[in-house]
Amino acid sequence: MLLERQNRILEIAKLSGRVTVEGLAEQFEVSAQTIRKDLNDLCERGLLERVHGGAVIGSRVENVGYEARRLIARDAKRAIGRAAAQLIPNESSILINIGTTTEEVAKALQHHVGIMAITNNINVANILRTHSQNEVIIASGVVRRSDGGIVGDAAVEFIRRFKVDYAIVGVSAIEPNGDLMDYDYREVSVARTIMDCARKVILVADATKWGRAAPVRIAAMDSVDVFVTDRLPDSGVRRMLVEAGVELVEALQSCAA
Repeated sequence: MLLERQNRILEIAKLSGRVTVEGLAEQFEVSAQTIRKDLNDLCERGLLERVHGGAVIGSRVENVGYEARRLIARDAKRAIGRAAAQLIPNESSILINIGTTTEEVAKALQHHVGIMAITNNINVANILRTHSQNEVIIASGVVRRSDGGIVGDAAVEFIRRFKVDYAIVGVSAIEPNGDLMDYDYREVSVARTIMDCARKVILVADATKWGRAAPVRIAAMDSVDVFVTDRLPDSGVRRMLVEAGVELVEALQSCAA
C-alpha cells in the first residue's frame, strides 16, 4: 500500500512529467532522504523511473502493470466511483468498459438492485456477479492478458446488440481540448460503441488524466453527458465543459460537502 505522500508524488509526476528530490522535499517539508526512499519505492513498483536528481513517469504509463495502476490516485478513484454510482438508479441497464476507475464504479454499485451490466471488463464482471439480483453479461472477443479487457471486432459487434440507460466510460488520457484518448485502437473501438449504445454517457477519470499523451482518439468531450472527476486542473477546463454542455461532478468536493 502506498503512503498518502507517495500517491501525491505520483499525481505531481503525472501532471508535470518529472519530479525532483529537492522540489518534493521542499513541498512536503521532509528530508531529501525521505523523498529518495519514496521515489525508490515507487520505482520498484514500476510506477516511476529514476533519473538524476529525481524521477519521471513516461507517457506510456499504460505499460505499467495493471495492479500497479490501481495504486495511482487510488483514493480519488474510489471517490469518483462512489459519486458515479449515485447517478445510477436501481433497475438500470449499463455498459461499462475496462479500467481501474470503472472498477471502482462497479464496487460502488454492488448494493444496487436490478442492475443489468454489460461489460468488456472481466474484473467488473467478477465484482458485480456476486449480487443475486443483478445480471452480468460479458462481451465476446479477445481477452488482453495485461488487464482482462475484452477487445476486438467480436466485442464491438456483441455490444451493438444493446441500447442501455447508462454508459460508464474510463479513458487513458484527456487532451487539453477535451479529446478523450487511449492507447489500444481495439479498446477505442469498443469504447466508442459503448458510448453509441447508451442513452446517457458518464465519463469517469481522475485529474492525472489531463495533459497525458495517448495515440488513439476515442471521442470529443461533447460526446459525454456527465463527467465525474476528483478535481479539475484549472478554470479553463471548467469553461470548456460548460461550452461542451457536459455536467460536472467533482467527487472530492461532494465528499467534503
